[in-house]
Amino acid sequence: MNSRERFLETIRFRKPDRVPYFEEGIREEVFRAWQGQGLASVADLAGMFPSDGREEVKIDGYPHPGFIRWPVSICRLNGLRRRLKPNESRLPEGWRKKVTLWRAREEVLMLEVHHGFFLSMGVYDWKRFYQVMEALTDQPDYVLEVMRIEAEMVANLAERFLTEVQIDAAIFSEPIGGNDGSLISPRMYENFILSSYVPVLDVLRRHGVDIFILRTYANARVLIPSMLKFGFNCLWACETNAEAMDYRSLRKEFGHDLGLIGGIDLDVLREGKDAIRREVEEKVPPLLADGGYVPLADGRVREEVLLENYLYYRRLLQEVTRPVSK
Repeated sequence: MNSRERFLETIRFRKPDRVPYFEEGIREEVFRAWQGQGLASVADLAGMFPSDGREEVKIDGYPHPGFIRWPVSICRLNGLRRRLKPNESRLPEGWRKKVTLWRAREEVLMLEVHHGFFLSMGVYDWKRFYQVMEALTDQPDYVLEVMRIEAEMVANLAERFLTEVQIDAAIFSEPIGGNDGSLISPRMYENFILSSYVPVLDVLRRHGVDIFILRTYANARVLIPSMLKFGFNCLWACETNAEAMDYRSLRKEFGHDLGLIGGIDLDVLREGKDAIRREVEEKVPPLLADGGYVPLADGRVREEVLLENYLYYRRLLQEVTRPVSK
């Protein structure tokens, strides 16, 4: 199987030749630190372990030009509409030149179609955060209209993209929680956010997309039943509260309604080999046995992770994911 086939077979709870493995994303500064610990080159690291090709591209959903001060009432949203025109410059850079390559690809292609509630509402500092939280109760029509304008643009651009290229999964990014839980209630999540995604989801389904990934951060567990209700069927939890978002617990609760990507606590890579072995051996095998799971650390590898620990983690992951010979 190629990477694309392997991913689709896995996340649809079928029978891949082996589980796919995607790189976590390692920054240049990490490679530089590792070269001081004995790594000869990036190419050497890439050649040590099998991995699957994956490309992730985005629709640019930000206002252009950006606001110095965001409009704070529904009667002032004409400026937002003008700044969210769905022109082709918002599609991935060079996308028309890449269309032919994407059509013939063997690697996984994921499209991040939406960057989530708070970024759509212009939350870049605490002042704007407080404005938005107050608006949820004091100006609900304003919040709904901002999300509607954003979704209308995204749906238009997704239509253009998918007319040219079939993707393997759509990603909705949702940085909406802290370690203690979601910043809004499930009811608000459904009424203000998930309902606004419906036109986008309709476009995706019309073009044959059937894997809808919600990429969350920290602790968004209370929102999972709502996301399932609206048709999301895969969770990619990043930088999580490891206990609250434990994938074994999520699988027990939500079963095969929810595919899973990630789930390996990145913190253990800082702690050493015993912690790494315990984390991988306790979590990964039961999830693999049940299917619908792509093992991956739950965030980007940082400079404080020693090369020795990372190599041990990758060797161990390769060991526990190796298909059993028949």
